[in-house]
Amino acid sequence: MSGAGFAHEAAIHRDDESYRALALGFLRAGVDAGATTVALLGAHGQDLLADALPPAVAVLDTRVLGRNPARLLPALRELVDAAPGPVHCFGDPVCPSRDGDVAEEAWLHDALLDQAFADDDLRLRCPVPADWADRAGRSHRELVDEAGTRPSPDYSPGTGREAFAEPLPEAAVRMSEDAVHFTLDDLPELRDLVTVRASAFGLPRERALDLTLASNEVVTNSIVHGGDRGTLRLWHDERTFTCEVTDSGHIRNPLVGRTAPIPSTQGGRGLWLANQVCDLVSVRSSPDTGTVVRLRVDR
Repeated sequence: MSGAGFAHEAAIHRDDESYRALALGFLRAGVDAGATTVALLGAHGQDLLADALPPAVAVLDTRVLGRNPARLLPALRELVDAAPGPVHCFGDPVCPSRDGDVAEEAWLHDALLDQAFADDDLRLRCPVPADWADRAGRSHRELVDEAGTRPSPDYSPGTGREAFAEPLPEAAVRMSEDAVHFTLDDLPELRDLVTVRASAFGLPRERALDLTLASNEVVTNSIVHGGDRGTLRLWHDERTFTCEVTDSGHIRNPLVGRTAPIPSTQGGRGLWLANQVCDLVSVRSSPDTGTVVRLRVDR
């Protein structure tokens, strides 16, 4: 069976009933067409669809995976690469209202899908609440609702790169903040500082060491690629411990850390590792403002 290449749709839903209709119609069409048909569902999507999904639809539970949306793209890549032909995917990784920082990363993930899968035989449908439709229109080629399918007038193929270059929002609450300027000689002291502060915050030792490992990888990348020096900031709120690394370098590939590193190729391993062990990883970079990497571990 031949496919139609890459397609990316925003399914604009007003309520649970329209969500179900837009999801089930899409998934049944994929099964009928003989495509590998997948539903990426969090808790809300599973509650709404579990009793009505066709047996041929594979379900990927994103309740854990979607906590760090940067893990979603490699999971989807694995599905596409393993499929014998076209893939139809209904992707609902995270509820936008659940967590503001997670929601921002989910939107960046969504905006980067066109770049990541431009050459694949993949049809993606992403459910979007009606009050988020304007933003979704910039990253989806087509809009779908109960009235039918239409091209998005606001779509821009550069949305992902533009979002990757935007500054991260400032943290609303910062308790017990540290700020340290570093060079290569400071790596051992930085590792100790992260471990001590994360442990004092109340992270289990294993999670504190995970964060230490991830921050060490990012700081090392900063020294190697970001101008030999940078700044490490540590802070926490009641629930989350955060490490932020900034430098003057520029990351040109917005998919960094979202694709599995190739063994024969240098680079890309530090942010990949950070995405595997942290609860949330946020990366933004531009030639004008440099690079910021924010690592978050929840207590």
